[in-house]
Amino acid sequence: MITIIPEAPENVAAFNATGEITREDFENLVIPHVKEKVNEFGELNYLLYLDTDLDKFTMGAWLQDALLGLKNLSKWNRAAIVTDKEAVQNFTDIFSVLMPGEFKSFPKENLYNALYWCKNGDEVEV
Repeated sequence: MITIIPEAPENVAAFNATGEITREDFENLVIPHVKEKVNEFGELNYLLYLDTDLDKFTMGAWLQDALLGLKNLSKWNRAAIVTDKEAVQNFTDIFSVLMPGEFKSFPKENLYNALYWCKNGDEVEV
């Protein structure tokens, strides 16, 4: 299931992924919320906090289709993937070459930093 992270900055479409993730999660929640942010701010700052096992979040064709679909309907600015899964961090780094805008992975302990980076492009000094 995907839910909106309510504490996210106003200009960031931020989502929490838990349990089983489906195509419907993207079609019914993510894409409409992203469209709202793009319409309001003219760009997309996106964060996905992965709080689920990879076997519950298929990194297959449907996810790529969803992200590429978002590519066509939005103006990517910054996107953060927050996870402790190294495979997803590597996927994010590779995927960033294919997508416009900046893509970055953050460990779960740095959620606040990831939200701050999505909001304005800077990281919090630690």
